[in-house]
Amino acid sequence: MKASRQLSLFPKLCDTESPKPVNVASVPQRSPFRYPGGKTWFVPTFRNWIKNLYPKPQIMVEPFAGGGIISLTALFEELVSHVVMVEIDEDMAAVWQSVVDGHAGWLAKRILDFELTKEAVIQEISKTDVSIKEKAFQTILKNRTFHGGILADGSGFLKHGENGKGISSRWYPTTIAKRFDNLKLVADRIMFRREDGLKVIREYSQRNDVVFFIDPPYTAGGKKAGKRLYRHYILDHECLFTLCKSVKGDFLMTYDNADEVKTMAREHGFQMRLIPMKNTHHATMEELVIGKDLSWMDRYPEVHEPLAEYKVDSKEK
Repeated sequence: MKASRQLSLFPKLCDTESPKPVNVASVPQRSPFRYPGGKTWFVPTFRNWIKNLYPKPQIMVEPFAGGGIISLTALFEELVSHVVMVEIDEDMAAVWQSVVDGHAGWLAKRILDFELTKEAVIQEISKTDVSIKEKAFQTILKNRTFHGGILADGSGFLKHGENGKGISSRWYPTTIAKRFDNLKLVADRIMFRREDGLKVIREYSQRNDVVFFIDPPYTAGGKKAGKRLYRHYILDHECLFTLCKSVKGDFLMTYDNADEVKTMAREHGFQMRLIPMKNTHHATMEELVIGKDLSWMDRYPEVHEPLAEYKVDSKEK
């Protein structure tokens, strides 16, 4: 789950062979979060992957769910029957647990009734010993009023926000409430787990009817950024790759384009492709996609395999 991602240059399945920028506003916005490293931009690519799977998977596991846009897309578009959403962060988990427990409607009403001021938000998020659904509301408030939607320790309120609106610049109560109301339609198909994502991958690894969408935290090279964005940013990436090697179903994994990641992918015999995308500053970057078989991506000329890195023996210099 990396930061500042918004637009993908990867086309939908029905598009022509020449990739076009994907306007994230054209992708159905299912998640109530504005999440650092959210995967809205990746939705068209995800659709292409899962629609090409045969037989159709019954369950998708997302071990690092975050804002949950991929799992929600899979449910609303009937791409799978059920999803297993895994998130270890206490605040994020409170939201998804509340949805599964049937409190999405309560959250929608609470959002609509709340009169947003900085003082009111501070008073609300300062409350302790609250229920899970009340903690979920606190989380939504922080996510929508903190800089970048960042919930990690040390994050603070938006100062200027969009068009100088400050903390209200990302507070759209009608829109957010509607997303929670819509979540009631799929809540019974979500199995939520506040656990270690690696543990849940291992649990489902031997099922042929299960696929995995995996968007892990930063690698060691991005540890500083991970610490700024997430409370739980430390992960045994080598263990993750070993687990993926053992799964009987398929998986699709996204990573920042780092040499250490490409080395692990090659060592485990996985295929890789680089996919162009744009960040929030409109700079073109490349995201690394990893899987067992990525030949379905080769129809798009903008997508390519990473170049192999060769180490030169010092004796040959």
